[in-house]
Amino acid sequence: MLTDEQKKRITEMRLEGMGYQAIANALGDGVSKGNIRYFCKTRGLVGTPDLIALNYDTHRENPKFCKQCGTRLIRNRHSGVKLFCNDKCRREWWKANPNDNEATRKTPIELTCEYCHEKFISYGNPNRKYCSHDCYIKQRFWTDPDAKVTASEIKKRQAAKAKTNEAKEIVMKRIS
Repeated sequence: MLTDEQKKRITEMRLEGMGYQAIANALGDGVSKGNIRYFCKTRGLVGTPDLIALNYDTHRENPKFCKQCGTRLIRNRHSGVKLFCNDKCRREWWKANPNDNEATRKTPIELTCEYCHEKFISYGNPNRKYCSHDCYIKQRFWTDPDAKVTASEIKKRQAAKAKTNEAKEIVMKRIS
């Protein structure tokens, strides 16, 4: 448990731009980096030094409200930052705003599968080799490593994949 003096010092040091580990080392007294990180996250003290100052002021001045319905959020003493009042609001907001997350803002990259040689889209990862786990398994375990892939083999693979895709349509959705 952090004392009021420690909390004050953590806030001051974080606003000066110090990192979690540096603050833990400066405080000593058995205060861990994790405790400091949790304290900072619950008080809007995360990010770059400029962003920390801005977030800290808005975090202190503005009470937290649900992003979806606008009701005031009641935060448990030991919980992190809350954005939504309940799961229903969270789901509705993410359904209406699927691209408001850093992970979904990544640029789509068109790649070619090493097994079936079909084009697929990878979001933010240019190093993907296969369009699906099935192609990875087939390439890894069903292919003779010494054999060269011919045009006729590629056509067979594409035909086999087309048959499996007809049976099931793949729908990609963001799960929140």
